[in-house]
Order: sequence, then structure tokens, then C-alpha cells
Amino acid sequence: MSETPPNTLQYRFDGPEDAPVLILGPSLGTTWHMWDRQVPELTRQWRVLRFDLPGHGGAPAHPAGSVAELATRLLATLDAIGVQRFGYAGCALGGAIGIELALRHPERLASLALVAASPRFGTADEFRQRGVIVRTNGLDPIARTSPDRWFTGGFAAAQPAITEWAVQMVRTTDPGCYIAACEALASFDVRTELGRVGVPTLVLVGSDDQVTGPAEARTLVAGIPDARLAVVPGASHLVPVEQPAAVTDLLVHHFSTAWQQPYDTGQTALPAAPVSPAIAAAPHVRPVAEIAPAAVPAQPAGQPDRYETGLKIRREVLGDAHVDRALAEAEGFSGEFEEFVTRYAWGEIWGRPGLDRRTRSCVTLTALVAGGHLEELAFHTRAALRNGLTPDEIKEVLLQAAVYCGVPAANSAFRVARQVIREETTPAE
Repeated sequence: MSETPPNTLQYRFDGPEDAPVLILGPSLGTTWHMWDRQVPELTRQWRVLRFDLPGHGGAPAHPAGSVAELATRLLATLDAIGVQRFGYAGCALGGAIGIELALRHPERLASLALVAASPRFGTADEFRQRGVIVRTNGLDPIARTSPDRWFTGGFAAAQPAITEWAVQMVRTTDPGCYIAACEALASFDVRTELGRVGVPTLVLVGSDDQVTGPAEARTLVAGIPDARLAVVPGASHLVPVEQPAAVTDLLVHHFSTAWQQPYDTGQTALPAAPVSPAIAAAPHVRPVAEIAPAAVPAQPAGQPDRYETGLKIRREVLGDAHVDRALAEAEGFSGEFEEFVTRYAWGEIWGRPGLDRRTRSCVTLTALVAGGHLEELAFHTRAALRNGLTPDEIKEVLLQAAVYCGVPAANSAFRVARQVIREETTPAE
């Protein structure tokens, strides 16, 4: 166990001190215990380091709002304990950290396994919406539905103790750190960078994963030059928990046979363990190389930098769905207006550093109440929730506006905001 300064992560070691280090990274809402069933076999060859995300598993609640920041904290942790080179296996958000390490710090990484991972996790809207729900209702709604996302129905029914363990694991996570991790996943997108992952990579996925399933896994395999695919039957998103033996066999095989030699960086690297006969994976879960076209969207061309900045901010604040709809409807008559709004309102004004986005949302809501712009007020109420305002704080803004903008205007605003807040903060059944 470790004491944890704000710039590092809570961790634990298992296995012989003189063995090469293998790191296991957890997914959002889990703790290092999600890897418990893999540790006994892995510690035969490796010194296994597991870590907790901020605010997870009792770790100090120092939120990290990007995958890059989580990777930086992991490296700071490793630097503090003298680990220079290592193998890495990560699940979901833990896998995103692994990709970040491979892209930004390849000299540290000997081999990589990505479990239930993706170059982009769903849409930014989905994760920011989850943050709104947690900020409003706490983690209980997310905790109660986690088994549906993590396990197949048959496994959840047959393993009630594990199902309840999963619920409690999420329920005891720090809400602020969970929201920050959602923001990290919302902004993570490395689809155009996969070709620069230069370490041997195993991409492992459950056949029934509805969160980051085989399609996302094949995108990773198509983009990473030295990647192999393993699809584990009868498993959903938290495949190391649901099919522990198959996952363990695949990890042992991969890290025993695909441990890249150290870079010439002057660092002292721990030697790889002698290659021992790999535990044979069952034929139906043996890694199989599969190549599929990587789905990389075309990037907008020819737009000025301020437009690109504005488009990014506009999407972050209003959501992809809203912006896509507005741009799709912008025909020849209104196209230049949409470009104007994106460049100046979002690129110039919302992009200024003088106010944070919460404050800008407060100002915007007040101005829209004053002008009676109820349609705009509706989607800026959604934006305010995404920017971190709670329903109570939005209520206070509207009460303040009632004094200075007039009671009739505020009455209409409360009606619009109440409906939006009900839609945005009601957990899905």
C-alpha cells in the first residue's frame, strides 16, 4: 500500500521484488480488486503493480480531468518508487491510460494489453450527461445500473455477491472524482494517432460487451501496427471479472512472448522474465489477428484556427448532437451565420480565459431571461448543467434575474428551465 500525494496514485505491489514490473489499470467506477483473480498467476513471472483512480477504492479525492493527467500521475508514482520500464494492461479507462502512455512515453512501455478499450469511448455527450446525473442525484443511480453495463445477464443472475460488490464499488466512489473521470473519457479521442503506438499490443474484448465491444476492438487492431485481437466468449464489459481464467491465460501468453527490448535512453531497465511455456488458451479465446478499416472521420479543412477553437468549445458546452443538428440545418442562407457564431461567440468570447465556464453560463442565462429568448434559454440550461451548475444554482440565477429582469420574464424562464432540468437529471431506468 502507498501514501498518496496529490500528483500520484494509490497503488499496491504483489509478487517478487526482482521480477519485471507489470501494471494493471482499472476501469471507471472500479478498484484494483477487479484484477484479484489474475494476480496469483501473473505474480509467478511479474511484480504486479495495481493502482486506484482518484477517489476510487478509498484513494484520496484529487480529481483528474483528462487521461493525460492520469497518465502523468501514474508516471510520477512510478518515478517515486524507481520503476522505469514496465508492461501495462488496462481495462476501459485504464486502457485509455495505456494508449496515452504508448503515444507520449513509448520509452517506458515494454508491452501493452488493452481490455474493453476504445480509441474513443462513445460520445462526449454521453459522458457529460452522466456527469450531470451524478452531480444532481449522486452515484446511486449509476451504481444500481452498473451490473447491466458490466456483466452478461446470466452472470449477474448467477453471481449475486459479485453483482452487489460491483454496486457497492461504484456507490463508494467520490462523486467529484467520478465526474472528472467522465470528463476525461468525454475528451479522449486518439483515432487519428493509433498508427504511432509502437509496442506489441493485445486487444482483448468480451463478445457481449455493449459498452466497448468487438467493433471498437477491431478499430484498435486496424490502427495499431503490431496488434492482435482476442475475443472472449460469454463476457461483457468487465471481462477480467466475468471470465478470469481466459483473461489470465491471454495476458500470460501476451506478456511472456511480446516484451519489447528497452529503448536506448540510458535508463536502467528491469530484464524481462525468462520466457516460459505459456498457459495454453482455450482454442475459442486464442488471440487472432484481425484487420479492419479504421473508422477515422475526415477532419474539417480550410477553416481558420479561431473557428476550430470555437467549434470545439461549442461542442463541449452544447453537446455534439445539438451542434451537429445546427450545422446540418445550416444551408446556403444561414451557413455563414453559423460560421460567424462559431468563430466569434464561441471561439472569441467563450474561449477567453477571463471567466470560467460556470460563470459564463450564469451570465448567459441572465441575458437570455432579460431578452426573453426562451428557445436559447432551453439549450443553455442544458449547457449550464454540463458546465457544472447544479439545479439549485440555476434556480438562484433565475431568482436573481427575476429581480433585475422582471417577474414575468423569470416566470417563463422557470417553466423552461424546470422542464429541461427534469429531462437532463432523471436517471434512465
